[in-house]
Amino acid sequence: MTGIPSTGRSVTPRSATEIRQYDLETDVVIVGYGCAGAAAAFEAATTGAEVVVLDRTSGPGGASAMSGGEIYLGGGTPIQRACGFEDSPEQMAAFLRSALGPGADAEKIARYCADSVEHYHWLVARGVPFKPSLWDAPAWVPPTDDGLMWLGESSRPFTEIAAPAPRGHRPTAHDFGGKLLMEVLVAAAETAGAMAHFDTTATNLLVAEDGTVVGVAARRYGREQTILARRGVVLTTGGFVDNDAMLAAHAPRLRGHTKVSAGTDDGSGIRMAQALGAAVRHMSAGQVGISLIPGFAARGMVVNDRGQRFVNEDTYPGRIGQAALFRQEMNVWVVLDEEGYEAVPEPQRWGVRPTHVAETADELGELMGLPPGALTATVSRYNEFASRGIDPDFHKAERWLRPLTAPLAAIDVKAGVRPPAESGDRRGTGASVFTLGGLHTTVDGEVLDLNGDPIPRLYAAGRAASGLHGEGYISGTSLGDGTFFGRLAGRAAART
Repeated sequence: MTGIPSTGRSVTPRSATEIRQYDLETDVVIVGYGCAGAAAAFEAATTGAEVVVLDRTSGPGGASAMSGGEIYLGGGTPIQRACGFEDSPEQMAAFLRSALGPGADAEKIARYCADSVEHYHWLVARGVPFKPSLWDAPAWVPPTDDGLMWLGESSRPFTEIAAPAPRGHRPTAHDFGGKLLMEVLVAAAETAGAMAHFDTTATNLLVAEDGTVVGVAARRYGREQTILARRGVVLTTGGFVDNDAMLAAHAPRLRGHTKVSAGTDDGSGIRMAQALGAAVRHMSAGQVGISLIPGFAARGMVVNDRGQRFVNEDTYPGRIGQAALFRQEMNVWVVLDEEGYEAVPEPQRWGVRPTHVAETADELGELMGLPPGALTATVSRYNEFASRGIDPDFHKAERWLRPLTAPLAAIDVKAGVRPPAESGDRRGTGASVFTLGGLHTTVDGEVLDLNGDPIPRLYAAGRAASGLHGEGYISGTSLGDGTFFGRLAGRAAART
C-alpha cells in the first residue's frame, strides 16, 4: 500500500453560517467505528442522546477487528485472581509509566489503572467473554482461548519497578480475538440506540462563529452531506500509518514497512482537528511488530549485523521490535539451537524455519555475513553465563537461559512470519508498524488547542488521540485505551 496522501481535498473547517439546511441532525456525531467509536457510541446513547456513527467503510470494525484482541487490564481483575495473581492499580500504573516510555501520560495512566477493574466489568457486562486461565509462554497471539497472558511484566527492567502480574486479557477466542470483541461492542452500541451510516467519509468540521464545533461535512457516494451535532463530535478515526505524506513529516522511521491497519488510517481526523488549531503529541512514536516468533527468541539470542545481542529476548516482543528498528535498522537475526527450536510446538512456529544452519558459530556467522569471529564471541559469552543461570548483559530470566549447542541455526527476521489463518509470502523489512501519536486530549477526551484550552464540543479517542502512550507500547493498550477513553469521550460529548 502506498498510503493516502495528505494533499487533495481541503480539511479546512467550514463555517456553519454557510449551511442553509442540514441533511441530518443529531445530538452526538462519532466519526469512526472501531473499538473507541463503539465504546463512545454506547456511552453517549445510554444517556438518552441521539447518536450517529459515521464510517467510511461498508461496516464497523476497522483495525480493532483485525487485532489479536488483547485488552490491557489489571489492578486485581477476577481473571487475575482466578489465575492466582495479586495486583493493584498502583503496581499496574508503575509498570505502564515505565513500559509506555518517555512522554507516557501519567494522568491518563493513573485514571486508567484506578478504573481498570471497573472497565473489566463494563466489558463483561457488554458481553465480552474472558476465560479464567493463563497462557504462560512468550507469544504474539496464543493459539488457545486462555483469557490471560504475560506482556513483558515478568522481564527486566520491569521486575524491579513493579510486582509482576500478567495483564493481557483476551476474549475467549482461538487465535485473533479482535473480530469477536468488535461484534460484541457494536451490538451493544446498536442495542443502546446508536445509528450507523456506512460508506460515509467525514471531510470537514463545521464550526460556529465562536469556534464551537457544531457538526461535520461528509461525502457518501460522491454526494456531500452536512450533519448537525447539537452536543458534540467525537473523532475516533484511527492513526495515520496509511498516509505516507504524514509519516514523512512526523514519523519517517515508520515509512517503508508493513502497515498494521485496515487501510483507512490516513490521519483524516487528526488533520481536520489540526486545521481548527488542535495540538498534537508524540507524532513520531510508533509500535513495531517484529517478524519473529517470541518463543524462539526467548530460547535463543537476538543479534544485530555485528553479531551482538542488544536486548533481553524474554521481554515483550514489541520492545524487541522497537529496539530492532530504531537502533539496528532491522538488521537482526534470531540464533538458536535444535533443542530451542523443537521446544516451540509446531502450531506456534507459524511456519517459520531457519534461514541458515551450521555446525559451528563461526560457520553460521559467515553464512549470515557477520564480521569474522563476532558470533562465536557472542555465543561463547552467552553460554558461559547461561550455564550458571545468569545473564549479566541483559538480565534475561533464568527460565529461558540454557547454553546453545551445535548445530546452530539463524532466522533472518526479514523473511517474515504470517499467522496460520493467512497465506502468501511475507518477506519485507521484518517490521509491521502503526502510529501512536495523535491529538492532545484531556482525560475526558476534550481536544486541546495550541494554548492548552479545550476546543468546544470536539472530542477524540483511540489512535486519533495521544492516549496513554509515550514512545513505548504494550499489546492491549490500544484496545484498552480506545475502549476506556472512548467511553469517557462519548459520555462527555453527550452531556455537553
